[in-house]
Amino acid sequence: MDVINWKKIKVLILDVDGTLYNQSGLRRRMLYALLKYYLVRPIQLKDLLILYFFRSERGKRAGYCSNNLEIEQYQWCAAKVGAPLERIKRVVSKWMFEFPNPYLYACRYAELYPFLQLLKEHQIKVAIYSDYSAVEKLKALKIEADLVIASTDKEINCLKPKPIALFHIMKHFEVGSAACLYIGDRDELDGICADEATIRYLNINKYNSGTLYTVLANSLREHYK
Repeated sequence: MDVINWKKIKVLILDVDGTLYNQSGLRRRMLYALLKYYLVRPIQLKDLLILYFFRSERGKRAGYCSNNLEIEQYQWCAAKVGAPLERIKRVVSKWMFEFPNPYLYACRYAELYPFLQLLKEHQIKVAIYSDYSAVEKLKALKIEADLVIASTDKEINCLKPKPIALFHIMKHFEVGSAACLYIGDRDELDGICADEATIRYLNINKYNSGTLYTVLANSLREHYK
């Protein structure tokens, strides 16, 4: 990794899924829970199609922008499975936004927490940016941020890799791109998003587990010796 001039960094931007916690561990728990729940409820198996198409239809629309992304994401799924919007919202809310939360802390990257404390000590702001709403996930992870943004927020209404949210973050903190550092886990989304906003980007997957945060913490300490 090239040397980071921490005296110039004013805002750290973090993705959520796969960046704050290990997704593979969570996915194993999710698969087990889904199988256990629906094997004894075969009449509700359509819920699995709802989950599949909700994610896949979103995935097909990388960079999509609209006036009401929050509603449209459910409409895309409804067009595929022929289910009422309320059912789709209920299923997605249960399995994507509620059920995983109690397990997130166990899957966290523990190395992140001392790094966040160092950032606070050096008055570097922390912004969270996810394609999905992340407020409840952050509570479960016991992470406090100075700003939390989702692609579905009315001020954004754009999926990654469109950099609308990054420009919003810079405007909020009144900083330029050179004062920001963005950490994510997907080059095709987070990486391109950062490039289009001319923000330096680091991919956590290029390091073992959460060791990137240890590397950055050591770099920050060394810079302020």
